[in-house]
This record gives sequence, structure tokens and C-alpha cells, in this order.
Amino acid sequence: MQTHSVITCPRCGFAKEEAMPLDACQHFYTCSACGARLSPKEGDCCVFCSYGSVPCPPKQIEGGKDSCCGE
Repeated sequence: MQTHSVITCPRCGFAKEEAMPLDACQHFYTCSACGARLSPKEGDCCVFCSYGSVPCPPKQIEGGKDSCCGE
């Protein structure tokens, strides 16, 4: 399982590697470059699944199934 993901801001394009929570989804993320507050795209469980290079650990464990993080 991968525990880090490069999250890319859709507003300014800034990318930064971040550690992901192992047992939960992260619903908000603030871009350190432009200050945009990101939330998951419709249908995604967290910001890492929407904007990251790697899906969140709960999604990785489920093998990419549609439901995630207790949904």
C-alpha cells in the first residue's frame, strides 16, 4: 500500500507530496500555493482520489471498488 500521494491543485497547478491518513478519507485540503480549499469531486470519497497521484489507502485496500471509507 502506498501512503503518500502527489496532490495537484486544479486551480493553480501546484503539486505537493502529502502523507495520506491510513484509515480515513480526507475531505478537505488547502493548497499551500494559492490557498484554494479543495473538496472531493462528485463521486469520489476524498481529495486524494480526486486530485492525487494515488488513491487513498482505504480505496487501495478495497481494490478500487466504488464504495470507500464506510460509504
